[in-house]
Amino acid sequence: MKRLVWLLNAVLLVSIGLVASAQEPASKAPPKAASPQALPLTEVVLYSSGVGYFQRDGSIEGRGDVELRFKADNINDLLKSMIVQDFDGGQVTTVTYDSRDPITKTLKGFAVDLTTHPGLGQLLEQIRGERIEVAAPNPVRGVIVGVEKKREKVGDKETAEVEHLTLFTTEGLRSIPLNLVQRIQIGNERLKAELQQALEVLASSHDLQKKAVKLEFDGQGRRRVRVGYIVETPVWKTSYRLALSETKRPFLQGWAIVENTTDEDWANVRLSLISGRPISFRMDLYEPLYTKRPLVVSELHESLRPQVYGQAMAEERETPQEVSATERGPAMARLMAKRAMAPKPSPAPPQRPAEVELQEGVTTIAQATEAGELFQYTIDRPVSLARQKSALLPIVTEEIEGTKLSIYNERVHAKHPLNGFRLKNSTPLHLLQGPITVFDGGIYAGDARIEDLPPGQERIISYALDLKTDVVPQSSNGREDVVAASLRKGTLLVTRKAVEEKTYQVTNRDQKPKVVLIEHPFRSDRRLVAPAETAELTRDVYRFNVPVDAGRGARLTVREEKQLQETLRLIDSGPETIGFYVQAKQISPRVKEALQKVVTFRNRVDQTAAQRGRLEQRIKEITQEQARIRENMARLAPNSELYNRYVSKLDQQETEIEKLRKEIEGLKATEDRQKRELNDYLLALNID
Repeated sequence: MKRLVWLLNAVLLVSIGLVASAQEPASKAPPKAASPQALPLTEVVLYSSGVGYFQRDGSIEGRGDVELRFKADNINDLLKSMIVQDFDGGQVTTVTYDSRDPITKTLKGFAVDLTTHPGLGQLLEQIRGERIEVAAPNPVRGVIVGVEKKREKVGDKETAEVEHLTLFTTEGLRSIPLNLVQRIQIGNERLKAELQQALEVLASSHDLQKKAVKLEFDGQGRRRVRVGYIVETPVWKTSYRLALSETKRPFLQGWAIVENTTDEDWANVRLSLISGRPISFRMDLYEPLYTKRPLVVSELHESLRPQVYGQAMAEERETPQEVSATERGPAMARLMAKRAMAPKPSPAPPQRPAEVELQEGVTTIAQATEAGELFQYTIDRPVSLARQKSALLPIVTEEIEGTKLSIYNERVHAKHPLNGFRLKNSTPLHLLQGPITVFDGGIYAGDARIEDLPPGQERIISYALDLKTDVVPQSSNGREDVVAASLRKGTLLVTRKAVEEKTYQVTNRDQKPKVVLIEHPFRSDRRLVAPAETAELTRDVYRFNVPVDAGRGARLTVREEKQLQETLRLIDSGPETIGFYVQAKQISPRVKEALQKVVTFRNRVDQTAAQRGRLEQRIKEITQEQARIRENMARLAPNSELYNRYVSKLDQQETEIEKLRKEIEGLKATEDRQKRELNDYLLALNID
């Protein structure tokens, strides 16, 4: 009875509470959680370094949240660059996002490790001691003891390893081949749940869906908010069209190639394109990082390890002027006069192809400004571009300055030059590198490529092979001339000049004159002698302008010199070698005089040495004669007349030998003295 009364009272209290809550004013109702609000994309800035700045603007009422979704690969750039602003007195409280642990570390936290792509036998090894049920094909229940490999016969002669599962059953130990197992049921429910979770984590690593980033704003009333961030984007590119004409100024048309590879449509966004190379890099801020901690063991169980200690630690030349019509030579005038006197053909002249009018129907929609150290193209109207779509935007439509020419480089083509154009960026725009399609006289003439070109600078482009012009390069054998010589303590320092010449024979078979730009290799160890003035000097080549009349030829000779240094020890050099430099015209008189004295000293030494050599040769001849006499005396009687004559002869020779040896000793002393005099003179020489 008391229990029934308690239940009735509880029901009555609940009913009263419901009625009271229904009768309360709506203002006292608990506030609902604000749903995430959207911030539309308003501005996109693309950089030529492979990143893009995206800006979102909107408004927030009171306390509100904004949720943005990004690809997982963009989270690192987002964390590195995101800017969040709450205007009109509000503030940004927190920015939250789904953290991501390394998948291998997460998987290692489960009872079953799936990081090493384990097979069935390896999985069963990890859960040894667990109770399972195996269908093989009849059901068998037991506890896993282990998995072993056995080699079994699979054919008449072949064998293979087969994994066997060892179970402890109520009937004892059983070995079951795993290739016969059809199903395995794990008895431990918690272990099954762990395996299921590990598989779900593994599957989530393959998930390419976007990750959510939540921005929380706090403040009073409606306020403006802004979010900006930089993420990886394709590099915006440029391509140009260049129209050349005999009657009009060259015209350049440039297009920017923009790609929207995001998963969001760009609807009326402000688009800017930045040229330049700001430094941009990727850094892993999204992946949780764990520091490696050392494992410390007791000294009782670990002996000391050996220690390893580290060791202590053009000028640019003038731009060639345009070749005017009067500078093209009288050959053009003679050709025109001859054509005027010739009878006119009756057929109608052939129709020229229509000129390519690049300026018709296309105007630039970009305004160019400098942005710090970079250059910016701002599209002056809103841009809409659907996701995964690309667009061509005109950014340059300008007349430019430049002249046509032919460019010859022997390493590019040995016979013909290339049709080219010296393009001067007379526009106020910074031209980004890209391909140029050239139209000449109303038809396609070829393709070219240009590097980054700031305003006011020039570049040369080439777009086709000039088959109407031949160039024959010829190299002459170089020669070496003595330029100067100096003396330093017995050493002759000789400066030689190696001269090399190369001639370019140019033949113009066209019906109009042209300028051929010859590119000759630049070598830093050589000095250019001729021609006296070069058109240009780059890092790798000299460039020479060679005007050639129609149907005529021209010649360019390039002469270069190289300085060579030679050292000659005069003490080891003969009079002939020294005499060669005495005769050289470029050597100063003082050096020649000193060399002549060296020759005089050397001649004295050589004369003394020659005289000493003659005396030594005489002693050698006497010694040989004495040997012959003694041999004959051995066959004669001691008291014979001839024997006595031989004795007298030997006595005279011994007297001569003694005299010669004294003279030789004197000559040696004289030679030593002369050598010292020569050496002292050489060491004292210091003449330029």
